[in-house]
Amino acid sequence: MYPVTSTEAGPAGASSGSEPAPPVRPLKILAAEDNPVFQSMLRTMLTKWGYDVVMARDGTQAWQALQSEDTPRLAILDWMMPGMDGVEVCRRVRAAGREPYIYILLLTARTESQDLVEGMDAGADDYLTKPFNAHELRVRLRAGRRILDLQEQLLQAREALREQATHDSLTGLLNRASILETLHNELSRARRESQPVALLIVDLDRFKLVNDTYGHLAGDSVLREAARRMKSAVRRYDAVGRYGGEEFLIVLPGCEGDTAHVQAERIREAVAAGPFVAGTHPVAVTCSIGVSCRTHPSVSETDPLIREADLALYLAKDRGRNRVEACPRQPDPPATEVPDLPSLAMAIDH
Repeated sequence: MYPVTSTEAGPAGASSGSEPAPPVRPLKILAAEDNPVFQSMLRTMLTKWGYDVVMARDGTQAWQALQSEDTPRLAILDWMMPGMDGVEVCRRVRAAGREPYIYILLLTARTESQDLVEGMDAGADDYLTKPFNAHELRVRLRAGRRILDLQEQLLQAREALREQATHDSLTGLLNRASILETLHNELSRARRESQPVALLIVDLDRFKLVNDTYGHLAGDSVLREAARRMKSAVRRYDAVGRYGGEEFLIVLPGCEGDTAHVQAERIREAVAAGPFVAGTHPVAVTCSIGVSCRTHPSVSETDPLIREADLALYLAKDRGRNRVEACPRQPDPPATEVPDLPSLAMAIDH
C-alpha cells in the first residue's frame, strides 16, 4: 500500500550514533494496517524507535485495542482498512471522550485537500500521505509525544487542584464541604438501595490544652496523627473528613445500631492506642464519639443526622470523655426546643 522511498530506507537503517536515544519508558503505540508486508515494516521501525508496538490487521481490531484498559496512547491508522476504516475509528475514539488522550495519525494515499479536511474533522491529530518518509513519520510521532506529555501535565495539575479543593491541607482528609457532600450522596444511595447509614462525629478531648501547652505546631502534628489513626481504623469504603478544628465526620455505609457502635469503638481505641508526639513531648490523646444512624434514610435527613450525632457527642463529653455514645432517633423538636449546643459544649468543657 505504501512503497518505501529511498530516503525512508536511510533513517530506518542508520547507525545508532546518528539517532537520538529511544524513550526510556516504551510508549505503547497502535499500528493498524491490513497489508502483512507493511505490518512487518511498521513493527520493525516502531520497535527500533523504542515503542511498545500493538498491531491491528483491520479497523475492527484497532477499535477493540483502543477500548482496552491499557490502551495505546499513540495510534497510526491506515485510512482504508477492512471492517472499519481509519476515519470511522477516529470518530468513535473522539465520541467516547476517554482519558488520557489518544493521539491519532492517519496514513493515506489520498492527497486531495477535502480528504485532509475529512480526516481531521473526524478527530485525527495528524495526517501523512503515502509514500511517506520514515524520518517524517518519526518526527511527527515525536510531536505527538510532546502533546501527550503536555496533556499528562495538565491532568496532573487538574488532579492537584481537585485535591486542594476537596481535601483538608493539614490532615489530607476530605474537607468540610466534601465530607458533607459525601454524606448527602451516601444518604441518596442508601435510600435507593434500602440500606442503613451511620454518622460519627469525633472530637479530640481537651485538644485546646495541647495547643496552649505545646503550641499550635504541636497541635497540628497531633491532628495529622489522629487523622492517620482514624483513617487506618475505618473500612475502605467509609469516608473520613475534617469537620472543623479538632472535630471529624465519619460516614459509615451499611451500618446501624450495634454495628455502628462497634465501628466507633474501633476508631476510639485506635486514637487512644499510644502516645502522640507534640513537638518533642509524648502526649496521651483520646477522643469522644457521637453516633447517629438511619435504617431507611433520605437525603433530607442530613441535618438531623448531624444534629443527633452532635448531641450524642456532647453526652459522651458529659459522661467523662474517651467514650462512644449513640443518640436514638427522635422527632425533630420545635425550633424553640432545640438545645443551645454551643452553650452546652462550653458548659461541659468548663
